Amino acid sequence: MPTKKTTPDMILMLLTFSLLAIGLIMVYSASAIWAEYKFDDSFFFAKRQMLFAGVGIIAMFFIMNIDYWTWKTWAKMLLIICFVLLVLVLIPGVGNVRNGSRSWIGIGAFSIQPSEFMKLAMIAFLAKFLSVRQKYITSFKKGLAPSLGLVFLAFGMIMLQPDLGTGTVMVGTCIVMIFIAGARISHFSFLGMMGVAGFVALVLSAPYRIKRITSFLDPWEDPLGSGFQIIQSLYAIGPGGLFGLGLGQSRQKFFYLPEPQTDFIFAILAEELGFIGGSLILLLFSLLLWRGIRIALGAPDLYGSFLAVGIIAMIAIQVMINIGVVTGLMPVTGITLPFLSYGGSSLTLMLMAIGVLLNISRHSRY
Repeated sequence: MPTKKTTPDMILMLLTFSLLAIGLIMVYSASAIWAEYKFDDSFFFAKRQMLFAGVGIIAMFFIMNIDYWTWKTWAKMLLIICFVLLVLVLIPGVGNVRNGSRSWIGIGAFSIQPSEFMKLAMIAFLAKFLSVRQKYITSFKKGLAPSLGLVFLAFGMIMLQPDLGTGTVMVGTCIVMIFIAGARISHFSFLGMMGVAGFVALVLSAPYRIKRITSFLDPWEDPLGSGFQIIQSLYAIGPGGLFGLGLGQSRQKFFYLPEPQTDFIFAILAEELGFIGGSLILLLFSLLLWRGIRIALGAPDLYGSFLAVGIIAMIAIQVMINIGVVTGLMPVTGITLPFLSYGGSSLTLMLMAIGVLLNISRHSRY
């Protein structure tokens, strides 16, 4: 059992709370007009996000005090529970459909997104698998194939919803973990070609995905359809300039950019706080990732290292994809910006993941 230090990484905690505080402010700023129009309450989304944040913070502090090796014991059970939830969400009457995806299970006035929690469960299980069988990771049959087989089984179930964005983050995170574990580059090259072929097949199998790709390449080809969100996002970022229009002064949130408090909240932030505000967010995320890498390097065992790497990779991939989409560098995928975007499951999961990372930091050598 690793030796525990008295305090967790306070810099990581401060960075997390800084991003969370900015996120709460921006959720209100981005959603107030829409919430007033639809619910006659400008604080509707902000109050719910504060509730999610409260639940997430409580979960974070609770998990922070659970020794991380406990998740190694329960990793298999957590993974099974998440697989069961992925099956349940596909059942009509149990799973709720939003924006064309059956990804939510309603619980009273709230709902959870099982695919979000599958990401963390898969990280915990894969960290256990890699720590126990690292010596086999250079073998395609004994190491790489079993680990990726489980990952792609979960990916396939997530795609039945369908939810390409969440599935992509999970697969990307797991590939980073497997690569860090020492898998052969030649195996990744082969799998990379298969992955590209599979991705092309997924895109061609659904007309809306083809539209997303074409709108990414030239959003002005269909400015009122598939390219609408990207164009409105760019119209928000452009006028922001160096210092922005001022907090609360966004124009695009006046029913131009759909649901600006969710996936495209960075566009509203850039419009109101400008290049300086956007750069501050990127700096905070960079510092958070640095602290996470430091914790991974200082973890006393392989399981702690792989677990920390998985959490950091998940956050980094989501940030890169979200900001890439908002700035028109990537196709629209429906990925939230960690700690900033509105969404209960996403915010709660991220704070829980930070709780695990904080506990690892209590055992870290650095």
